[in-house]
Amino acid sequence: MPEETAQNHAHQPWDEKEDEVAASRMPFLEHLEELRVRLVRAAIAVGVGFLVAYAFKERLYGYLTIPLKKAMPPGARLIYTAPQEAFFTYLKVAFLAGVIGASPVIFYQLWRFVSPGLYRHERRAIWPFVIISSVLFVCGAVFCYAVVFPYAFQFFMSFATPEITPMLKLNEYLSFTATLLFAFGVVFEMPLVLVFLGRMGVVTSQGLRRWRKYAILVMFIAAAVFTPPDVVSQILMALPLIMLYEVSIVLVAAAQRKKARRQAEMEAEWEGGEGEPPAEGDEDTAADQGAGEDQEP
Repeated sequence: MPEETAQNHAHQPWDEKEDEVAASRMPFLEHLEELRVRLVRAAIAVGVGFLVAYAFKERLYGYLTIPLKKAMPPGARLIYTAPQEAFFTYLKVAFLAGVIGASPVIFYQLWRFVSPGLYRHERRAIWPFVIISSVLFVCGAVFCYAVVFPYAFQFFMSFATPEITPMLKLNEYLSFTATLLFAFGVVFEMPLVLVFLGRMGVVTSQGLRRWRKYAILVMFIAAAVFTPPDVVSQILMALPLIMLYEVSIVLVAAAQRKKARRQAEMEAEWEGGEGEPPAEGDEDTAADQGAGEDQEP
């Protein structure tokens, strides 16, 4: 009988954790409704950002073309060949700025959608997630604008001759720059994604180190796909990816050590006869009681 009681106590923390996740589960139709609500709120945020950005459309497009104008030879200029092209280009510029400006709201809605499947102490990371993901996305876009664009445009404009004068179309230039800006913004999210997967137990620092050479190969392939067909641009994208990958390994290892220490403390309390070990994250729960951290404002 005492052995059964000890076994039941040993399994109780994990049962409590499973019950915590199970209590937050929703039926499939409720998931669809939740997804609809999150998408609508993200779209509203993008719409507000679009309206604000459209009031400054000429200035925003002027900033976007600064790296190109510095590299263009004398006589080269931007043109449009369809009556509506300039209008739609300004709309796309405003939309691009609206998405970047609304990125904190977009990441917040994303986190709120996935949070029902997380433990209580993981759901408390919502604001660090929103802030860090937004900062990383903007840093990726800024790095592309300030570092990659000048080298890429200098390379492309180097093919101009007195007989060949570049005359770039507005919409093609915008499509090119928007693709690169979003690509760099997304790839700069790598540390956050890998740390999140590490906390979920999907990846480990040992596994990331073991697969490093394959990851570097994939990074160079991705850089070749998303950047212009020149070596300089590909290296400028691949090198930050490699550095972010190494940073991710360090962060995942730190998260593993923290988790191991917490588990060791729980086991020490159990072996010391101080009662049943708390479920993972329960040591942080007391500080949050009554705070209503899981309620959405």
